[in-house]
Amino acid sequence: MRARSTVGVVTLVLAALLGSAYALGRSMVPDPPRHSTGASAPVDSAQYGDQPADPAAPPANPDGTRPGGATPGGTTPDGTSPGGATPGADPDAAQPAAGGDGPFGSHASTGTPEVALTFDDGPDPTYTPQVLEVLRAYGIKATFCVVGENAQDYPDLVRAIVNDGHTLCNHSWHHDVLLGKRSTALIRADLVRTNDAIHAAVPDARVSYFRQPGGEWTYPVVSVAEGLGMTPLHWTVDTNDWQVPGAAKITSAVTRDTGPGAIVLMHDAGGDRQGTVDALRRMLPDLISRFRLEALPVNGAT
Repeated sequence: MRARSTVGVVTLVLAALLGSAYALGRSMVPDPPRHSTGASAPVDSAQYGDQPADPAAPPANPDGTRPGGATPGGTTPDGTSPGGATPGADPDAAQPAAGGDGPFGSHASTGTPEVALTFDDGPDPTYTPQVLEVLRAYGIKATFCVVGENAQDYPDLVRAIVNDGHTLCNHSWHHDVLLGKRSTALIRADLVRTNDAIHAAVPDARVSYFRQPGGEWTYPVVSVAEGLGMTPLHWTVDTNDWQVPGAAKITSAVTRDTGPGAIVLMHDAGGDRQGTVDALRRMLPDLISRFRLEALPVNGAT
């Protein structure tokens, strides 16, 4: 009996040792590489998207607030964080008057019966020339919200936009969705750098508008934009074309949702925008039959 007990104990000890050795060996083997399921971005094209800064956050309400009262970027409806401080804000910065009908006093309509088409994220060497060609064919003037680094890379396209009579809008240097949460000094530096890139291409161009990437407005970014003489520009109709839904869905959204005074948001850069170009060709005859399409006034909104 004693011999059998001894054998049993030895067996259990050996099993435990073998199990520990196996676990140690597994821990030393590297995990297999994780493969991205997303599409690869072209190396010669900047990729942007106007999705909210927090992908897990619920969609914004029409007034720019999140369900439950939070505004884009996790602030309360008055532009402050739950603790009372504006994220990244200079506490001494003046807060602008709510002069517009969009979030944080931005402008979400033209204020007239005219409809304004706007194009974000460019210029892009593939899609911006196509958009300009379509607009030229129909005699339509629009507003282009340009990204500073793209204006620097493609100054000839900035000149083409201006030469065709379109209005320019600042869209930050690198499509920084979180720009409104940064200090007022950094916000100002970003907007000035973008305007400088535009003026390097077209020295006399007026840049009378600023559009916050992703629509993630805060009082500080509105205040800085207005301090630099730019009207904060939101939108009425969001085509969600940055999600690449296809020309049919983009066309349907515009024809269904556009009314007098609408500002329509589209993109001529930041990804595959062929669907937007094709939708533009489809939608313009309908829009022209119902509305007068105009670029936003070059001297800014009143």
